[in-house]
Amino acid sequence: MQEFFKGKTVLVIGGTGTIGRRIVEILLRWDPAMIRILSRDESKQFDMQHELEDEKSLRFFIGDVRDEDRLERACRGADIVFHLAAMKHVPACEYDTYDALKTNVIGTQNVIHAAFQNHVKRVVFTSTDKAISPTNVMGATKLLAERLIATANYNQGASDTAFSAVRFGNVMGSRGSVIPLFKSQIQRRRKITITDGEMTRFMMSLEDAVDLVLFAYKNGRGGDTFVQKAPAATIGQLARVVQSLFNANSEIRVIGTRHGEKKHESLLNREEMIRAEDLGAYYRIPSDARDLNYSIYFEKGEQKVARSEDYTSANTHQLSDGELKDLLLKLDYIQEEIGMKR
Repeated sequence: MQEFFKGKTVLVIGGTGTIGRRIVEILLRWDPAMIRILSRDESKQFDMQHELEDEKSLRFFIGDVRDEDRLERACRGADIVFHLAAMKHVPACEYDTYDALKTNVIGTQNVIHAAFQNHVKRVVFTSTDKAISPTNVMGATKLLAERLIATANYNQGASDTAFSAVRFGNVMGSRGSVIPLFKSQIQRRRKITITDGEMTRFMMSLEDAVDLVLFAYKNGRGGDTFVQKAPAATIGQLARVVQSLFNANSEIRVIGTRHGEKKHESLLNREEMIRAEDLGAYYRIPSDARDLNYSIYFEKGEQKVARSEDYTSANTHQLSDGELKDLLLKLDYIQEEIGMKR
């Protein structure tokens, strides 16, 4: 991958988050001219600066995707943009709906405009499985952001920026994951709270998520969306396995499904499944190149769509307890907590 980044200027929006930080650490191996990190969390920037103080190619910018002018200045001279900033927590987005819209939708349009203005070569946007047939505000705003990214490839005028996207499932150990919550409840000797023991979720490691972003950058054409073929587990199973890793006997308490939550998530809907290109470990979904012939939507149909189905956390590979335990043991903070790291 070094040939793709050597001598390039890369902007990572949301670069102090779990996934963004890991992307930065990997990019540093490949001799970029500069990596710019834009985020609104000054404390995390301070910590990251000190932990990576010998990396002279790093530059830190305080800013928010809602601020188009700040983005435009951060994009000046950039060759590549990774856009990871978002409001990700479902309850917060349900309560602060307009703020979710401003960050996830308007913020993404601001990124697009800044990339146009500065003739950035590539933009990779990170989305979520909740964008498929969304039942909550977070998913709905991410769906709109995906559409903005896809249509940007056809509405850019003189610019030649290529926009592509990826969708994540549950990234284990990230701030949006339930695993740190389970760990905290066990350590505080509290009950482990789950919404529905039979609820399923795709399971991705942090390395899987980073690999997906970099794969999309290397292989994406304008308008493409990429997903990983991810395994899944039930929430009840996940709680039991985390409990066993810590040799805990905490009671597992079912509190009921929260507003906007699905029993099973999807990474591709059935319309996308019939267009998707199977790349082995990944699916590539090309942009929908149909024109504005509305009879497609109101008068005509497709037999093959009716015969297809969504790619969901219920019909993908279901992890055994042993497989799930092996995945969890790859997480750095789990290794540290149970004494595997010295």
